[in-house]
Amino acid sequence: MFKDITLGQYYPGDSVLHRLDPRTKLIGTLAFIISVFIFHTFPGYAVATVFLAAVIWLSRIPPRLIFKGLKAIMLLLIITVMFNIFLTPGEIVWSWRFLKVSREGLSLSGRMAIRLTYLVTGSSIMTLTTTPNQLTNAMESLLRPLNRINVPVHEIAMMMSIALRFIPILMEETDKIMKAQTARGADFESGGIIKKVRNMIPLLVPLFISAFRRANDLAMAMEARCYHGGGGRTQMKPLRYAMIDYAAFVILTVYLAIGAVFRIVGI
Repeated sequence: MFKDITLGQYYPGDSVLHRLDPRTKLIGTLAFIISVFIFHTFPGYAVATVFLAAVIWLSRIPPRLIFKGLKAIMLLLIITVMFNIFLTPGEIVWSWRFLKVSREGLSLSGRMAIRLTYLVTGSSIMTLTTTPNQLTNAMESLLRPLNRINVPVHEIAMMMSIALRFIPILMEETDKIMKAQTARGADFESGGIIKKVRNMIPLLVPLFISAFRRANDLAMAMEARCYHGGGGRTQMKPLRYAMIDYAAFVILTVYLAIGAVFRIVGI
């Protein structure tokens, strides 16, 4: 399961999306997330599907790698869908004892499933085509106006970048601990969901120890390199928009305009 988490991983390549400025990709991802909530009908979601499919094709990343990240949220997705199906009031289309399914519940659960799937997929594409250093520079550049009100923009961007960088590292560490405990007789596969969750508890202690050790090593390495925050720091590769970025902004504007029209018209 831990190998299925793609958020925070980088897939090297030379596609159109890889060559985009990281600020463009970050803004595009946020705009796509907003559009997922703007659309509220299935024709609108069809437009989002076409847009997402085009982005996946331009990224030149194997679709199986992108959609592999959905396995990690499958349980959350099922719980969300089931709660919306059975707990949403409205016109009853099926009932059995205390279980009741409404037409509004089916519609809401379908929208929630699509939104959650597209959120994870869109975020995975951004991280798969952007290195953590590029994401740090992009967030710092976009949030730079907040420096005027004494917001530590560089430190916030650095923390988010380190968190994204540590996701695949901790997943790999968890997989190693699971294999080591399995070799010693631990069982993580048999039983129901509650038993599987209970069996994961012995993983927490060595995982936390490993995480704290890595965090301490990183802090010592940053201090040894005289890191003292973002004051007076420069970038080795300054970010600059190219023609491909302006073309991406035009496409993104058209996409959002279609979403706004769909929302207003009610399509």
